[in-house]
Amino acid sequence: MKFGIIGAGIVGTALAVRLEEAGHECIGVHTRSRLSYERFCQYLVKEHLTLDALVSSADGLFITTQDDMIREVAESLSLKPLIKPAQVWIHCSGSLPSNVLRIRNDLSVRCLSLHPLQAFASVEKALAILPGTHFGIEGDDQEFGEGIVKDLGGIPHHILASQKSLYHAGAVVASNYLVVLASLAVELFAEAGIEGTEALASLLPLMRGTLYNLEQVGLPQALTGPVARGDAQVVRGHLEHMPSKLIEIYQGLGLKALELGQNKKAQQGLIYSPEELNRLKSLLSKFI
Repeated sequence: MKFGIIGAGIVGTALAVRLEEAGHECIGVHTRSRLSYERFCQYLVKEHLTLDALVSSADGLFITTQDDMIREVAESLSLKPLIKPAQVWIHCSGSLPSNVLRIRNDLSVRCLSLHPLQAFASVEKALAILPGTHFGIEGDDQEFGEGIVKDLGGIPHHILASQKSLYHAGAVVASNYLVVLASLAVELFAEAGIEGTEALASLLPLMRGTLYNLEQVGLPQALTGPVARGDAQVVRGHLEHMPSKLIEIYQGLGLKALELGQNKKAQQGLIYSPEELNRLKSLLSKFI
C-alpha cells in the first residue's frame, strides 16, 4: 500500500515508521506544524506534500490529527477533484466513528477507524509498544483494517460503531481514571501521615501487584480486600474516618466491588451470608 500521513504527531509518526518496516510505502506527509514535520523526519525522511498530491496518489490516507480536526480534514479532502479510486481514509480516534469521514456519499472512498488502545507518551514509546497493542476497528472495510493492524504487530478487535462512545469510555476508565484512583489513594494516605511522592511510591507496588493478578487470574478472581471477604466492620471503619468529600466516591466503588465479590463467590460455589450482604449494602448505599 502507498499511504500518506495527515498530521505528524506521535501516533502518525509511529504508524508511518512501522508500516514502512512492514513493506508499505509512505509517499509523504502533510502537517500544519513545521516542528512536527521536522520531528517526523527524524524518524522517517519523507516529502511534505499538499493534500492534492496525497489524495491523488495514495492508496490510503491516515488522518492522525487531533479529534476536533478530523472532520475538517475530511471536508477538505472531499473537495479535491482527483481522489484516487477506492482510496481508504483512516482515522485513529477512539471516540469518533469512522463515518465522520463520510462527507459525500458519491465518493468511492472507504472510511475506516483504527484506534490503538494505548497511551503513547512519546514517539519512542509508541514505536516500542505498538507491537502487541490492541486496536478497536470499525468502518467500511474491517478485513483491510485487520491486515493493517497485524502488519503493525497489533491485535485487532471489531467494535460497534453505534456504541463507540462506550468503548472509549471503557478505555478512559481503565487509563485516565486509574490515575484518578491513584490520586484518591494518595489523598487518603496523606490523611494517615504519608504524603506526596512518598505515598505514591508506596502505593505503586501494590497497584502493580493488582495488575499482575488481573493478568494471571482475571475478573472477578483478582478482587481482594474487605468487600470481597465480606468484612463490613472494616468498611465501616473506613467510612467513619474518611473525609466527607470522598465518602460518595468510596461507596460507588464499593458497590461495584460488592457486585464483583458476589460473582467471585458464585464461581467458587459460595455466597455472602445474608447478614454480611445486608450490612455491606447498607454501608455502601447510605452512611450517616
